Amino acid sequence: MTALLDEAGVIAMAEAMSKALTPGEVVWLSGELGAGKTTFVRALVRGLGAPAATSPTYSLVHRYPSPKGPVFHVDCYRLRNPSDARDLDWETLSGGAVLVIEWPERAPGWAPRPTRRITLAHTPNPQVRRVDVE
Repeated sequence: MTALLDEAGVIAMAEAMSKALTPGEVVWLSGELGAGKTTFVRALVRGLGAPAATSPTYSLVHRYPSPKGPVFHVDCYRLRNPSDARDLDWETLSGGAVLVIEWPERAPGWAPRPTRRITLAHTPNPQVRRVDVE
């Protein structure tokens, strides 16, 4: 599915998706810088009933408690090369938790396969994003 959404639409989509997520699911978020990945994650985490999400840019991984179980948010942007991803405890991150991975393409061979794949992209209108959902 492809949609053209403003920020409120991206947030609404993420919150709606959160209702369908179950423990063990892996969500990949791809897109250019500033395309809305972190906005999507914040809304998704909020929709899961977890406290406010922040970008894990400095720690790479954030854990949030939620009524559906733990939610892990991994931001692979700062990985210098794909082999750096081996240091993340992927088994723990994906074992029974909802796992959301930003920039999964920076951890090829390490990031667990997605159950849902979201790609956000800029459009000529700076207020609108293209959102592709697989």
